[in-house]
Parts: sequence; C-alpha cells; structure tokens
Amino acid sequence: MVLTIPNLLTLLRIVAIPAFLILLEDLRYREALVVFIGAGITDGLDGAIARLTHTKTTLGAFLDPAADKALLVSAFIALGFMHVVPRWLVVLVISRDAVIVVGYFLLFVMTGQRMDVVPTVSGKASTALQLLSVTIVLLGLIDPHLVSARVETVVFYVTGGVTALAGLQYMYRGLAWLQRQGEPVEIRPRVTDLDKDRWRA
Repeated sequence: MVLTIPNLLTLLRIVAIPAFLILLEDLRYREALVVFIGAGITDGLDGAIARLTHTKTTLGAFLDPAADKALLVSAFIALGFMHVVPRWLVVLVISRDAVIVVGYFLLFVMTGQRMDVVPTVSGKASTALQLLSVTIVLLGLIDPHLVSARVETVVFYVTGGVTALAGLQYMYRGLAWLQRQGEPVEIRPRVTDLDKDRWRA
C-alpha cells in the first residue's frame, strides 16, 4: 500500500512548501511560522508512525528526505533573498544537499549499485539546527524583541559549522563505500569429500 498515513503526512509537508513561500511573500510571518512548524511536526510524526505501524514503503524512504530538503532549501533561499539570513549560510545549506544528491547519482552511475544512505548524527543535528535557524528568523520578523541579534548570529554559525561537518562526513562515507566496491572478492575453492579423503591419505 503506497498511500499510508506516513506518506500522506509527507505529501502534506510538500504541499505546505508553496503555502509557506506565499505567506512569506505576503509578509504574513505569523501564518508562515505556523505552517513551517506544522511541517516540522509532520516530519517527526511520519517517521514515528511508520516505525510503530510497520508501514515503511520505498516511496516513503525517498519522499520523506526529499520533502525535508525541499522545505529547508526553499526557506533558506527565500529568507536569503529577504536579507534576513546570511548568504554564506544559504550557500552552505544548498551546497551540502547538492553534494549529497549529485554524489549519490555519480556513485550509482560508476558502480551500477545503490548506496544505502543512512542518516548520520551530524546530519540529523544539522537538519534540526536549520529548522531552529528558520524558526528564530521568523520569530524575529514577527517581533524583533523576541530574539536578539547575538543569539541569531550564534545559531547561524553553529548551524553552518554542523552543516559543513555533515556534508564532509557524507562525502567520506561515499568515498569509503566506492573504495569497498572496487576491492576484489576472495573466492575460496570448494572442498569436496574427495579432496578430504586425499588429505587424510
């Protein structure tokens, strides 16, 4: 079954992306924050429900991370054009995701095999920090007194550092996986009963 509850939640998160961008364009920051937080909640719910109900699907395995990337990249690009997020952080977020996608594609082309992409601790941390960065920026747009500029700056730099670290870790894993594909497979000769009798003799 493809249209499981987790997959429907993921689809809702994808539908929320244009709604979030339209609200930002209309300067309706409160509503944009509500949509963004709601999308973030569905990100946690769909994975938990899939594990508890044993309804993981191949579609969900590809769609869920794609929805996360699309939401965050869209948010950072929009906020970058609004000059409320540093351009260097926007470039880092986009570059990391681009490296992962392009690298995965190149590994498949080179080997003809699909690499299982397992989320790393730094990868999950970078996603959480990116969500936090967008939330803090939106709060600042709603009311500048809610978040100090110093807190924003610290969060931006920590997010950038962890995002870069996660990108490097994924690159290392990809190169290590590629190297293992090129290692020769040891083929041991089959020992028959006749061979055993000869050794005993």
